[in-house]
Amino acid sequence: MRIAYLLTSLGIGGAEKQVIDIAERMARRGHSVLILVLLPPQTQQWPTILPVEHLHIRKTPAAALRGMMRARRALRTFAPDILHSHTFHANIVARLLHLSGSAPRVISTIHNVYEGDWLRMFAYRLTDPLSLRTTAVSHAAAERYIRLHAVPQRKCTAIPNAIDTSEFDSNATSGAQKRAELSAGEDFIWLATGRTTAAKDFPNLVRAFSHVWPSQPNTQLWIVGDQATRDREKLQSAVMTAPHGTIQRVRRMGLQREMPAIFCAADAFVLSSAWEGMPLVVGEAMAAEKPVVCTDVGGVRELVRDAGTIVPSRNPEALAQAMLAVMQLAAAERDARGRAARQRILAGFDMETRVTEWEAFYEDALALAH
Repeated sequence: MRIAYLLTSLGIGGAEKQVIDIAERMARRGHSVLILVLLPPQTQQWPTILPVEHLHIRKTPAAALRGMMRARRALRTFAPDILHSHTFHANIVARLLHLSGSAPRVISTIHNVYEGDWLRMFAYRLTDPLSLRTTAVSHAAAERYIRLHAVPQRKCTAIPNAIDTSEFDSNATSGAQKRAELSAGEDFIWLATGRTTAAKDFPNLVRAFSHVWPSQPNTQLWIVGDQATRDREKLQSAVMTAPHGTIQRVRRMGLQREMPAIFCAADAFVLSSAWEGMPLVVGEAMAAEKPVVCTDVGGVRELVRDAGTIVPSRNPEALAQAMLAVMQLAAAERDARGRAARQRILAGFDMETRVTEWEAFYEDALALAH
C-alpha cells in the first residue's frame, strides 16, 4: 500500500509519537509511506527516518492556500492509496484535499475526547462525507463524538493507542544513573509528563502534591514536558501559592530526550488530567513497571483497568490520598503492581499487534471504497 499520514505538527506529543511509530513500522513492512505536516518544522520535534513534507500552513488565507497547493502537489506525486489524518486541523485539511481530488480515500483519527467547541463538532459533521472512516484512540472518545453527532456510529471505530514495550523495558542500571544525575537520593519520586496545557491540569497535581509531601517529606514531584505554552503561568501560580515548602519539592524539568531512563528513575507515575483520549504516558509508565495513579478521564479506565489506581478528575484531595496509599505500600507490593501493569500493556497494547490491526483496517477500507 501507499500510505500518506497528515499531522498538524511533529512536536513532542503523544499523538505525534504514535503516528511516527506506526508509520515507520508500516514502512518496515514494505509499504510506501509519506508524512505531511501542516506546520513548519519546530525547534523540538520527534525525529523520523521517513520522508516528511512540511506544508507551512498558517492562519492567513494566502499562506493556507499556498500550503494546500503544496499538499496537492505532494499527494499527486506520491499517489497514496490512503491519506490518514490525525487530530482536528489535519482531519479537516485532509477532507478538503479529498474534495479537491488529490486524496482519493481519507481516514480520520480523533485523539482526544475534547477537540474543541460546538463549531468544530459542526465542522466534523459537515465534512464527514469526505472521509471514508473515522477512528478514535479510545472507546470513550468514539462514544462522545457519536453522541455529539460529529461522527455517525456506522463509520466510527475505536482503535486504541499502542506502546513500544521494548523501549520502556525496566532497567535498574539506567534508573540508578538517572537518579544520581538528578540528585534524587533516597527520595520517593513521583513522575508526571506532558505539555503544560489545560488538559493536563498540572495545577490540580501541585495542589494534590501539597497534601502529600508534609506527611511523606522524603518525596519529590518531577514534571517533564514542554512549558512554553499559554498555560504555564497557571502552573507557576499553583506552585507559588502552594503551602510553604512545596516549591522545593517540585522539579519542573522541561523537555527530556531520555524518557525511558527517567521512567526507570521514578518510583511511581501520576496523571492529573482534566480530559484525555488514550494517554500514551500512562501506558509507557505501565510498560516501565511503575505503579500508576490516574484521573478517570477519556480512555484511562480502558487502558489501566485494575492495574493501577483511578480517581475522579479535578479532585486534588482524592488524588493525594491515592498517591499516599501507593507510597505506604511495601516495596515488594509496589513492584508487584508494576509488573502487573506491564503485563496489562503487553497483553492489550503491543505495538506490532496494533500495526497488524491497522494494516487490516486499511485493507478493509480499500475494499470498501471499490
